[in-house]
Amino acid sequence: MTKYRMGEITAHEMREILLARPVVLLPLGSFEDQGPHAPMGDYLSAERMAELIAERATTRGTRTLVAPVLAYGGADFFGTAPGGMALGQETFRAVLRDVFACLLRHDITRLIVVNGHAGNTQAVLDTARETWRARHVLIPSFYLWKIARGLMPDIVGAEKTKQTSGHGADPLTSITTHLFPQWMRPDLTPPPHGAPDIIGMPVTGFGTASFEGAEIDVPIELSEITPDAVFGANARLCSAATGAQLVEALTELGARFVRHYSERTS
Repeated sequence: MTKYRMGEITAHEMREILLARPVVLLPLGSFEDQGPHAPMGDYLSAERMAELIAERATTRGTRTLVAPVLAYGGADFFGTAPGGMALGQETFRAVLRDVFACLLRHDITRLIVVNGHAGNTQAVLDTARETWRARHVLIPSFYLWKIARGLMPDIVGAEKTKQTSGHGADPLTSITTHLFPQWMRPDLTPPPHGAPDIIGMPVTGFGTASFEGAEIDVPIELSEITPDAVFGANARLCSAATGAQLVEALTELGARFVRHYSERTS
């Protein structure tokens, strides 16, 4: 049986596998409010996507492993979510540096971050840039949900994409409904609702509001933006069918990217 998860590989097996210079996927996610209908651990979906990509890439000839998922994301707007856990941005950067350093110490230089949380993106980019400058090792980031949003118009059409894309909705709600239907609570999915105001300005996103058409950054948190973590979308239009198509598209694109990256890195 071919193993993909590094946590399931013995030390003896690891020594042999590393001789083939595999690509290692590092899944990152978060533990935050994804809406009353969805499990808080979006890291679970990020980890599963990394596993699917690794399996397909390996089957096609590019040996790929999945490092243990980092479940706690970099803190941003979700600190008010009951039970939510996150790492401060400086702590998160320090963890990334240490993880990168551990892998690089063993000459694992084909490393791709598989990211599932917006609050991780800047820290990943900054830490990867440090590695590039110091070692000339290129560590790209495959941001799952951003890529999935770009794939949605071809899957469900532009109009439905506009209706369902947002936090607590697509693409993650449909993907999680497909991957983990047993953990979903569709009976708790809230109806769509408008955005609030902050000091007389309509909120346009997490940490942004509009003033005379100009986007203004504002230091507000989740509970001040939406009462149920669903923002800017109709989560009731999400579906397992859409999720299945998104998972397939992400897996296929991810596997092709792994091969492309492996063939062009030493």
